[in-house]
Amino acid sequence: MGNPPKPYRGFSMRQMLWHNLGARPLRSTLTVIAISIQIVLVLLIVGMTSGQVADWGKRVEGVGADIIVQPPNSSIFFAFSSAVMQQSLGDQIAAIPGVDEVAPVLILVDSRGMTVVYGIDYQRFNALSSGFEFLSGGPFQGPDQAIVDDLASRTRRLKTGDKATLLNHDFSISGIVWHGKGARFYIPLQTAQDIAGAEKRVSMFYVRSKGDTERTRAEIVKLLPMHRVRSTAEYVSLMNSSNLPELKPFIRCMVALGVAISFLVVLLTMHTMVLERTREIGILKALGSSRLDILLLIVGESLLLTVLGGSFGLACTYTVKAILMHLSPTLPILISWDWVVRSVVLALVGAVAGALYPAFRASQADPVDALAYE
Repeated sequence: MGNPPKPYRGFSMRQMLWHNLGARPLRSTLTVIAISIQIVLVLLIVGMTSGQVADWGKRVEGVGADIIVQPPNSSIFFAFSSAVMQQSLGDQIAAIPGVDEVAPVLILVDSRGMTVVYGIDYQRFNALSSGFEFLSGGPFQGPDQAIVDDLASRTRRLKTGDKATLLNHDFSISGIVWHGKGARFYIPLQTAQDIAGAEKRVSMFYVRSKGDTERTRAEIVKLLPMHRVRSTAEYVSLMNSSNLPELKPFIRCMVALGVAISFLVVLLTMHTMVLERTREIGILKALGSSRLDILLLIVGESLLLTVLGGSFGLACTYTVKAILMHLSPTLPILISWDWVVRSVVLALVGAVAGALYPAFRASQADPVDALAYE
């Protein structure tokens, strides 16, 4: 009589995938949500990390300096810089023939939102580039005035003339500028030194050369051999999450956690489904299904769940990103297509790995025992 027909192959096999998932809608929905959480977890954490690092690099580049001079053994993150450099070093740097402008900066961090505040000599800092682009107001004229960028003003709902508390000190907002020049807030250098108790000391110097950046940098290194002297281009190239060894373990842990979520969720879901469908599997094998057919059916269901979870996760990720950036304009989130692909691939890998054991167990089931299973 030959082998029995297999009408469940082809179109019917695809129909079975949807039917099997639809037969248990609550569990299938929860599985899709759990897989989507992995996508959201990986993309948002990596996006926030990459966004903060890339945004800081762009803001440093936007200052207009060619060279950055920091104390010995200083961190690449300016927020951790302390005021240990004598302000008078700026005059020595300015005396180098290749130097066009030197701007001393004292970096302070406001505990409210960990906001970076620059204490600046306005004229010298402004001379590094084409200058601040004021949206309203103007430069500070007194020691208790501050300049804020447009993103921070939106976040804190500040307008020109408003009072703002920074570093436990009350300031009047003298002007609002376009973002992209290092910090979110700028206060007079002397005021910053008084607040920090750092008389005549600064955290770093921004230097603009007359054209030959590398030659000028080499001259500064000769003058200050123990200090850290980088070109701005070198600094910006370092401001990448993949180049920062401090961030790599953190990102890897988050990725591993995401894979573990998809693996465990799919393993539990498919294992439970296999137990519930023992008789169904026995019927399929009695009708002529091979072990490979059963294995592909189980793995196919897990892949379908992963595709649905991945699609829902991507939609949730971009929705959450839009909400966060609306609520907090100063929070940059950079989601690259490279990480979108990685997160989906990782979800698929975790799902397939989680489905293999239940699929193998189902494919090994004896049809006689399976049909007798209650």
